[in-house]
Amino acid sequence: SLTCRLYCEEEKDPKRRSCQTVLAEALDIVVRSFAPILPHLAEEVFQHLPYKKGSEGVFRTGWINASSAWKKPGIEEAIEGACAMRDSFLGSISGKNALEYEVVIVIEPGLLFELMEALQAEETSSVSQLNEIMMASQTTLLSELPKETPADANIIKGTFLINLEGGDICEESSYKVIPLPIAKAKCPRCRHYTSDSSNTPCPRCLKVIAGKGST
Repeated sequence: SLTCRLYCEEEKDPKRRSCQTVLAEALDIVVRSFAPILPHLAEEVFQHLPYKKGSEGVFRTGWINASSAWKKPGIEEAIEGACAMRDSFLGSISGKNALEYEVVIVIEPGLLFELMEALQAEETSSVSQLNEIMMASQTTLLSELPKETPADANIIKGTFLINLEGGDICEESSYKVIPLPIAKAKCPRCRHYTSDSSNTPCPRCLKVIAGKGST
């Protein structure tokens, strides 16, 4: 997902820029953490950061000071829940290429479903945060099993315990993960199976390419 955001999205797309912001914040915290032990390495890294030109140095700019904006209620549980479903999905395809599949996630209405909706507002998406975590080419989020589910579909069942606000909100939710071979072709640009033809970029890539041509 990181590679896709950095190399496939438009240069100034908020998804790409947000990824760069997270990487920059993570690097800043790591460098400041090992600075007391490896001062010369920390200073060298800090002086070569392209977005900190003219900086006073790692030792003159204070200790770690992470913004409270990173603390979003429920986001940790949402990511952990999505990762649990991803593990179920990846475990079911026995080392095969996850991009050759679409994933259907079925969760009964409740807190877990709402957390997943925060990662994917649309019912089906190939570019949502949830799909990036699942590592599939497309993810569908539903509240009930679709009627058109193949009779021989591999339905993986699991549960996830949500613990919010220090235990004041605690709810165990069940989910189903259904991996299905995707019917679309591999996009020659992003390598996801989201194109109508192997010779034509997918809709997302076509939009990015068109944007580059107009700038």
